[in-house]
Amino acid sequence: MQIIETILALALTLGILVTLHEYGHFWVARRCGVKVLRFSVGFGKPLFSWYDRHGTEFAVAAIPLGGYVKMLDAREGPVPAELKDQAFTSKSPSQRIAIAAAGPVANFLFALAAYWLLGVVGVTSVAPIVGDVAPDTVAEQMGLREGMELHAVDGHRVSSWRDVNMRLLERAGERGNIAMEVTDNGARGTIAGELGGWRLSEQSPNPLAEFGITPWRPDIPPVLGQISEGGRAQQAGLQTGDQVLAVDGEPVANWFDLVGFIQKAPEQTLTLTILRDGAERTIQITPKAKAVEGSEAIGFVGAGVQPVSWPEEALREVSYGPLAAIPHAVNETWADTRLTLVAIKKMVTGLLSPTNLSGPITIARVAEASVSSGFEDFVRFLAYLSISLGVLNLLPVPILDGGHIVYYTIEAIRGRPLSDQAQALGLRIGMALILTLMVFALYNDLMRL
Repeated sequence: MQIIETILALALTLGILVTLHEYGHFWVARRCGVKVLRFSVGFGKPLFSWYDRHGTEFAVAAIPLGGYVKMLDAREGPVPAELKDQAFTSKSPSQRIAIAAAGPVANFLFALAAYWLLGVVGVTSVAPIVGDVAPDTVAEQMGLREGMELHAVDGHRVSSWRDVNMRLLERAGERGNIAMEVTDNGARGTIAGELGGWRLSEQSPNPLAEFGITPWRPDIPPVLGQISEGGRAQQAGLQTGDQVLAVDGEPVANWFDLVGFIQKAPEQTLTLTILRDGAERTIQITPKAKAVEGSEAIGFVGAGVQPVSWPEEALREVSYGPLAAIPHAVNETWADTRLTLVAIKKMVTGLLSPTNLSGPITIARVAEASVSSGFEDFVRFLAYLSISLGVLNLLPVPILDGGHIVYYTIEAIRGRPLSDQAQALGLRIGMALILTLMVFALYNDLMRL
């Protein structure tokens, strides 16, 4: 069932972004007088299609990993004389540049609209308050301590852990100083430290953890909030509202302690001391062994935690009026664009491991998680992925939009296009590069499973 949900999430995510991207090409092509033969979301054989009054076929194809707009083009076959002026190849270099750039531009416009919407609706996030600080890390060396709230990183305002993560990603692999504006026991000031070239993990990059920060979270008592039907917890007689005081005589301080005891004891009988209706009692339970890919089986009893509300002082609500949300959306879009460019640069220069490159499997898993998390997370994910798609398509690589823009710009400067041989060579190089990156990204995905 989870696999189906993940596939559907991937199809929904890519379907939205591909449709937007290709619609950009389609819309500008129509305005430039180019006849569009097909607008396809997905590759391969169409699952279904229809035609509009201009004779354009709109299709949804079986492989949801991209899409394309097919235009009348003399390079692909003879063009009837009466339609020659509607061929893509008959348009000026500036018009062809506009058509090629329209797809990425549509991606950026979508991100702007998404961040504007979130700004107007308003979002509530957990304040970036430091919990634990790991020893011998950059965070410890610069003087971060438990209870400090972060307000800015390198002069950039942060109001959530997402903001902090984004800023730390920009500095991964670098040397030099990093500065943070913090509040400590009511006093606001700035602390700084040497980065020392810290790097992200190749397997599961976590900027906060590798920098040395564990976010603060409220204590979660070991109180059962839900019991799965037919699970070991129900079979043992546990009930919603039970508070676990001890396991085999060892005190349980919080929910995470309880989870640790259970996961370490697959198919081993444990004695729980619980508090129910003001009275203590003991219950024996044998956690079920649950297989985990890449590691030993863990214990599982089919019980969930009772929800805990975050204290008001640990939450930050950010909202803007319709006009004020415009510069906010521009800043968010630029921050994501800059982060993508910095990541590409660091991969090329070796400051960031290429193993952080992700493919369709990782995108599918993140998409499924963001859909499940709610509207805000899904819109943020769509916006960031849309920006990444726009940036990548503008890279000057033949076969991508950016490569076509380079060709048409050279044509505009020279007064004539590059030779067919030069363009064919560029196409082969571009295809080889893109296929290599796709295979490498897919390999990274499989290694993360």
